[in-house]
Amino acid sequence: MANRKSNEKFLLASASPRRKELLARLGVKFEVLVAPITEHEDVDAEPRAMVLHNAALKAAWVCAQRPGAWVLSADTTVALDNQVLNKPADLAEARAMLKRLSGRTHTVYTGVCLWRKGEPSRPDVEISHCETSEVTFRQLDDEIITRYFALVNPLDKAGAYGIQEGRELILQKYRGSFSNIMGLPVEWLAEQLRGLALLPAGEVPIIEDSLFRDDSHPAAR
Repeated sequence: MANRKSNEKFLLASASPRRKELLARLGVKFEVLVAPITEHEDVDAEPRAMVLHNAALKAAWVCAQRPGAWVLSADTTVALDNQVLNKPADLAEARAMLKRLSGRTHTVYTGVCLWRKGEPSRPDVEISHCETSEVTFRQLDDEIITRYFALVNPLDKAGAYGIQEGRELILQKYRGSFSNIMGLPVEWLAEQLRGLALLPAGEVPIIEDSLFRDDSHPAAR
């Protein structure tokens, strides 16, 4: 698939390799322009409000630099018992986070903004959304965590883990969008892009892991 309107500029306000990969899999042609903003990462923040706030900060900055372009921004966090677990400061904190998540179900929140602003000939568009998925971890001991850290760098990931690598060590099951756990809810985004005529109708790439997907939950598909 490719952008239907070839003259539309599309910017991804993120340096995340996972988001770049997911957006590319939709067939969208885009540039990356990272917003140099300070994200709000208070551990006591309400997670949904926090990720939407951070995504909006990124989108607003990039829209100001490139008026009239479509801008996609996102922010993802992990919350356990409604307490935010952001990126760990060091390996000790990362290990402590995984021990807290061990054997528990937590929620992954991704705030997404799809905006176009600042072009006098067309109205501004501000579409914002928060997607949630639920993740249940296996019981994790120190040996498993050490093996996991040998495969995955936990320091650049909210909750000290990434779902795309080494998940067989830590994951018991998930519910909801798998791509959302990676950092960008592709299914929701494809629907929005089609509504804006930025993608033609067609199949959305299937991004899931049937081995760990919990089909007993209504949000599993």
